[in-house]
Amino acid sequence: MTTVLSILRDRFAEAVLDTVEFRGEHTVIVEKAKALEILRYCRDELGFDYLIDISSLDHYGEEPRWEMVYELYALGNGARHHLRVKYRLPEGEKASSVSGVWPTAEWHEREAYDMMGIEFDGLADHRRILMWEGYPYFPLRKDFPLAGRPSEMPEVAFTERAPLAGGPFVTSPTSSGTPHREPRSREMD
Repeated sequence: MTTVLSILRDRFAEAVLDTVEFRGEHTVIVEKAKALEILRYCRDELGFDYLIDISSLDHYGEEPRWEMVYELYALGNGARHHLRVKYRLPEGEKASSVSGVWPTAEWHEREAYDMMGIEFDGLADHRRILMWEGYPYFPLRKDFPLAGRPSEMPEVAFTERAPLAGGPFVTSPTSSGTPHREPRSREMD
C-alpha cells in the first residue's frame, strides 16, 4: 500500500500535500483543484473501483471550513486495499462531483448537501435526501443549535418525548445482575 502513496506522490507531486499512515490506514491529503483528477486516477490506474463513502467535516471557525473525505477500496485482482483521500474546501465554493467516476457517489453527495449544505459542481440532482424539501437549515453543521430550530411541520417528528419505560429494548432498574435487567429475560419469568 505504501507503493500507492508513492505513486500518487510521484504522479501528482505539487498536488499531494501530505500522506499519513496510521494503524494500517493510508490517507492522502490533496489540493482541491486536483482532487477530481486524483480520484479518477485512483479508480482508472490504481484499481480503486469501489467508493465506500464520501463524508465531510465542519471545521467551524477555521478557513477553509470544510474537509471532504473519500473512502476508496480496491476489490479487483485480489488487491483488497483501502485508501482515504481528503481535501479542504472553502465555504461558499462547490466541491467537484465524482458521480461521473463512481455513479454511487450521487447518493453520498446528496447527503453531504442535505446535512452540511455543501454543493457539488456537476451533480445533476441536488434534492434533499433525509430532510424534507424546503427545510432551510443543514443539521450537521457545527453552528446548528443542539436543541434544533423551530419547525412549522410538527408532524415530521415527535412533538413530545418518546415513551421508553417498559419498552422492548429498555433495561429494568433492579438490584439484580445484568441478566435480570436485560429486556428479553422478562419474557422468561
